[in-house]
Amino acid sequence: MSNIAKELTGRARSLFEKGAQNVIIIMALVVLSGVFFAINPSFLDGYNVVSIIQSLAPYAIMALGVTFVIATGGIDLSIGTVCIASAVIAGKLVGSDARVDASSVWYCVPIMMLIGTLFGFLNGLLVARAKLPPFIATLGTMLLARGISAIFANVPNIFYPSLSSFNGVFSNADGFPAGVLWVAGFAVICAYLMYKNRAGRYILAIGSNEEATRLSGIDTAKYKMMAYIISGLGAGIAAIFWAASFPTVAAATGNGMELDAIAGVYIGGTSAAGGVASVFGSVVGSLLLVVIRSGLNMALARFNLNVNATYVTYVLTGIIVVAAVLIDVLKNKRIKRGKKPQRK
Repeated sequence: MSNIAKELTGRARSLFEKGAQNVIIIMALVVLSGVFFAINPSFLDGYNVVSIIQSLAPYAIMALGVTFVIATGGIDLSIGTVCIASAVIAGKLVGSDARVDASSVWYCVPIMMLIGTLFGFLNGLLVARAKLPPFIATLGTMLLARGISAIFANVPNIFYPSLSSFNGVFSNADGFPAGVLWVAGFAVICAYLMYKNRAGRYILAIGSNEEATRLSGIDTAKYKMMAYIISGLGAGIAAIFWAASFPTVAAATGNGMELDAIAGVYIGGTSAAGGVASVFGSVVGSLLLVVIRSGLNMALARFNLNVNATYVTYVLTGIIVVAAVLIDVLKNKRIKRGKKPQRK
């Protein structure tokens, strides 16, 4: 078989495997929704569905942004605190007495995006130019964002307006979860950048084999920086939806949000080793985690169990993430065995 035929076969197999994994996740969503509905019919009430979508939007957008970083074989632990820091700093700059007026809240939108992008740029410099390990670099940025937001705000909470046009555009428009439209639009843009744009192809190439990509004449540092900038921008955009859905934003928080977003990416089929990314899977993986969290809350309430649903969610999320990464590792081992030259 020629090299071209082998490459086409490999791509077809990769697309099939990603598609199959997405189908499995969707089936899991349907089954879980059915189980939670059977336990508590209120699970599929209009109010709860809108609440689920409101919770999904910031996590899904963070997941879409960090997909580019994970596709390079890296990690970004700062997106959760950067998301909150962007909302806190923007609110402090625009508002007065820790409150943002409904007429001036729109000025926060570009500020949040700019702050997220700047933190992404910093991560890119540290990882791509200074050659720091992504885990260490983004861990430092995570703590930096958390501290800066608390020092700059100098108050425990920043209050955004509720029941305003800002909430209607980004969160709840008279009972319609407007966030789902923005998530879909951002997913389309990310899919274009990842699969149809040169930058995305180079990012995937870096994740597959960075040294070979560099030797082919591609500026790998430039495209790794681009991946972290997109991730930071995603965190800044997620801050918009967080402020619209949860008007009280606590300073120096956000720790743990990045884990939910990253877990959604892994569950969705993006390889932890890099080189393979599923934009659609990142959204579906994030939705699966949100559904589990909401469903467990309602199921435990239905049976009057004195158990914190958040802790149960941690257990299930940990099991699902480990299983998803284990499947990815086994799949990569199988592919490597298939690429070994056969003895004559």
